[in-house]
Amino acid sequence: MLSANDTALLWKAAVAVLLVVVLIARLKLHPFLALVICALGLGLAGGLPVKQVLGAFGKGFGETLANVGTVLALGAMFGALLGASRGAERVADALVGMRGPRFAPWAMAFLAMLLGLPMFFETGLVMMMPIIVSVGLKLKDDPGRHPAASPYLLAGLPALAGLSVLHGLVPPHPGPLIAISALHADLGMTLALGLIIAVPTVILAGPVFTMWAARHARAEPPMEADARAAPDAGRPLPGAALTILTILFPIGLMLAKAAVDLALPADSPLHLAADFLGAPVVALLLGTLLAMVTFGRFLQRGSEGVAQLLGDSLGPIAAIVLVIGAGGALKQTLIELGLGATMGRVAEVAHVTPLLLGWGTAVLIRVATGSATVATITAAGLMAGNGATGGGVAASLLVLAIGSGSLFFSHVNDAGFWLVKGVLGIDLPDMFKTWSTMETIVSVTGLALVLGLSLVLPG
Repeated sequence: MLSANDTALLWKAAVAVLLVVVLIARLKLHPFLALVICALGLGLAGGLPVKQVLGAFGKGFGETLANVGTVLALGAMFGALLGASRGAERVADALVGMRGPRFAPWAMAFLAMLLGLPMFFETGLVMMMPIIVSVGLKLKDDPGRHPAASPYLLAGLPALAGLSVLHGLVPPHPGPLIAISALHADLGMTLALGLIIAVPTVILAGPVFTMWAARHARAEPPMEADARAAPDAGRPLPGAALTILTILFPIGLMLAKAAVDLALPADSPLHLAADFLGAPVVALLLGTLLAMVTFGRFLQRGSEGVAQLLGDSLGPIAAIVLVIGAGGALKQTLIELGLGATMGRVAEVAHVTPLLLGWGTAVLIRVATGSATVATITAAGLMAGNGATGGGVAASLLVLAIGSGSLFFSHVNDAGFWLVKGVLGIDLPDMFKTWSTMETIVSVTGLALVLGLSLVLPG
């Protein structure tokens, strides 16, 4: 049974989330202000001391920006070089030219899955944004496109699906790795089963869902104006091979880190070097420096012009960074109030199979706190404490069930929600139609496939 405190906390959290939506959608308050008001107000309403309320706000805001802010800034710089040199246009031409514009959503989903193997979701998104915008511009001019379909959603939603699924289900991403450790699952088996589940999930939540969603929502990325700037007619363009190699350079560093993590002991010199060079911040920094050389020579601006381009690229993401930080503050306030533990108790009163219990626990914590990683860690810890699995295929499937649940219905308390909204230029109601619905499709499809595999694979 839930205590009176648990019930009261659930109501307060629900009111806080609803208030964020009302302040933004109805009263047109800026998302940053709405999130700050609700994070501080929820902490006080939940009975936290003033010092703890402010501490939770600062911790959530600071840790979120420490993880995401620098990556966003470097990604914006890399994207500015990629876009201004028209390297993104080269990639877009290659993607659209393979099978024509109608194949573009499938190509974007495939590319995102490749990028998503070593990258955090946020890093992959900022790396792909110039390509999403360039492909969107080409689809915008395509006479065969359905006139009501948003070209940027046709290009962007499949990419989001690919990045999200890989982040939630496939090691070496942190959530799956933590769950594998907690549940004593086999890494190789979980990786193989995760990829088996990931492919059909991305297809359904990406290109298939996009065919409907792109006709019922709009997206206007802030980067569109820069991408539409008239190119210099006589300026040479970077080759497709050079462009792709430059894009893959930071990805290769992160992939190398993942491979070394699996193959070498943690105290070996090569492991330590790979950990440093393959960290998203370091990999993107080195990638940006490389792009200044490979793309910079095609800009014909000189060193001062390139420096100005990089500086100008930071302006459009300033508001996005602040909103993401405020979303992290709201998430941390919910965690400080103990909502994760409350959601775990809610799940425990349900008498269901371990796979459903693990998925449901992760869903409740995800919806309550907004963090897929927190949902995975908490649900895996609860399931391990319950002795739900003894290893083998059952443990790997439980990891994947929890990972699927951790992706359920991203909304206003999720920093990723605001990142997607900002970079793709989607209004709040359409975010629920597109991103939130897509994440729910990912979660439910992942669970269905896990349950299907549990019926055909020996435990």
